[in-house]
Amino acid sequence: MNTGVKITAFAAALAATFGTAYGVGKGVGPIGEPAKQGHGDHAAATPAKPEAEAGGGHAGHDEGATGTAGTASAPAAGGLQVSEGGYTLAMETPAPAVGKSTLKFSIKDANGRKVTAFTTEHGKELHFIVASRDLNVFRHLHPVKGADGTWTVPADLPAAGGYKAFADFKPAVKGAKGITLGVDLSVPGAYAPRPLPPVAPTADVDGYQVRLGGTLDPGKAGELRLTVTKGGKPVTNLEPYLGAYGHLVALRDGDLAYLHVHPNEGGPGPDVSFTATAPSSGTYRLFLDFQHEGKVRTAAFTVNAGAPSGPVTTAPAPTESAAHDAGGHSHG
Repeated sequence: MNTGVKITAFAAALAATFGTAYGVGKGVGPIGEPAKQGHGDHAAATPAKPEAEAGGGHAGHDEGATGTAGTASAPAAGGLQVSEGGYTLAMETPAPAVGKSTLKFSIKDANGRKVTAFTTEHGKELHFIVASRDLNVFRHLHPVKGADGTWTVPADLPAAGGYKAFADFKPAVKGAKGITLGVDLSVPGAYAPRPLPPVAPTADVDGYQVRLGGTLDPGKAGELRLTVTKGGKPVTNLEPYLGAYGHLVALRDGDLAYLHVHPNEGGPGPDVSFTATAPSSGTYRLFLDFQHEGKVRTAAFTVNAGAPSGPVTTAPAPTESAAHDAGGHSHG
């Protein structure tokens, strides 16, 4: 039987958590329908388990922060502060140009010095996410660190407007905990905000279809299962990406509270499952990264937590432009 590992949220100002992470789940209905109880047995041949981490939004850490009223004690969401625990996310390019540009930043310690030593987690010393304020653009980037502690990464930001960058890292200091910092970016130009994509049970990207099923309820755990198919056939040979068969990033509409989670066991597809607890009623945007045939793709979903039970509203399939904006992976 597959056992869940508690997802780590990030210590920040607002309480928001997305529960515990699992490998492959079974018996999960559409969003808005109750999740069936129980999990199936899973194959032992899986990527190496992510170790229990002290922060950074990964499995196994519990900050013990107090959750919202009426909910159990839960860790706090991250990415809501530019400085935390004596560390600061310093952007050298706070106003990148529309289109392709290079982002530069550093992590500074309490004395203003650039940090050069980090603990490698999930294959990287630092994970870097950029999302537009309207949650239509999402980029999971992989910057390269210079000898002086300056990180550099190419990015394609397709439209003017407000963005937010998140740095997820763990300093290589004894007893250090994982930290996620967030900073605003401003892309100059004529800004035309787009509405949040509607709630839909499926997302299409590069010929793949990903179906989201399960429940997302305020203050109550529910299972989310994402099923990957191609040409109507289940994809049963998903490839490990940074040590897991799927990565899920959740951003809360409004404040962009951030959570980055990984499944613990299961795979290699077609299902990737997480157990999630919404901190409050409201709208959330979920981004699933998965790798197949050597390429990472991103499927994005809008979920209303606390909405009345019932069938999921089906929305039109995203255009090629929308699918491109939702995904994006860059390596320096």
